[in-house]
Amino acid sequence: MALDERKLEVLRAIVEDYVATQEPVGSKALVERHNLRVSPATVRNDMAVLEEEGYIRQPHTSAGRVPTDAGYRLFVDKLSRVKPLSQAERRAIERFLIGAVDLDDVVHRTVRLLAQLTRQVAVVQYPSLSRASVRHFELVPISTTRLMVVMIAETGRVEQRLVDLPGPILADDVTELRRMINDKLVGKRLVDTPPLVQGLVEECSSNLRPPMTALSTVLLETLVERSEERIALAGTANLARGGLLDFQGSLRPILEALEEEVILLKLFGEVEPSMTRVRIGDENEIEDLRGTSIVATGYGPGAMVVGGMGVLGPTRMDYPGNIATVRAVARYVGDLLAQS
Repeated sequence: MALDERKLEVLRAIVEDYVATQEPVGSKALVERHNLRVSPATVRNDMAVLEEEGYIRQPHTSAGRVPTDAGYRLFVDKLSRVKPLSQAERRAIERFLIGAVDLDDVVHRTVRLLAQLTRQVAVVQYPSLSRASVRHFELVPISTTRLMVVMIAETGRVEQRLVDLPGPILADDVTELRRMINDKLVGKRLVDTPPLVQGLVEECSSNLRPPMTALSTVLLETLVERSEERIALAGTANLARGGLLDFQGSLRPILEALEEEVILLKLFGEVEPSMTRVRIGDENEIEDLRGTSIVATGYGPGAMVVGGMGVLGPTRMDYPGNIATVRAVARYVGDLLAQS
């Protein structure tokens, strides 16, 4: 059954009031708080239709109504307007992030900022090496037979490895190895580098082939085999802020799910460019998180997505505000990565 404009306005009012008050919403309160221009009796009739269609429910006898997952989904898809951030909020985001000194600091500041602004659990995926390109390689002599390899990705992520060489090496040879590696690999996506690394060994002069062979093994480990992904989490205490109806039963299953990085990477790391994804209640694949909603988006320099970020909280959340905040923070972080 298609809902007419008045019933949609009643649903919008119920969602907004319930999010704001944490209390089931009655017809009289709706008429008093919103300019619906109809009587409480008409609103009750509209609420009966909304309940029959599965958009709202009555948690207790003689109580007001609360939105269902379907009601929140209709609100997000058709009724909500993404709230533009105020100038003060934008300046606060910029000031908080602009002082970051390195990539770790950017991620930690971002996850704390998201948790503070949204009052939800915030999750930020560290930039994924698998999606990045090489910015620079540095070879640092530790001794005549040992080098430190430093790989800097364009996301700002830094990887370091020690390499034991088969014999002593001259400073000029280190310089030549550094030049060859950078000429071959800078600007290339990490996933495309394995055949290029093999080519480095084949193109070397005979005297440099032994150290380059040792280096190539470590380069492949750094560029390709480093598959671990990392997640930063903040604001889990925000889960306890809600009302009695927010989470049916215990918070423990939700907290246990949040401890699993594989779960968080699935929820927040698989986001397409320029897309904000909202999963509400039973839409979540993870059973223990079906009492929650998730707002997630990708971030990165320019059009490239190198990681995901977002918030998780009760289905009774400020969707327009959270969507706007997650988008804005992701945009600022992307700009920071582009400048670094």
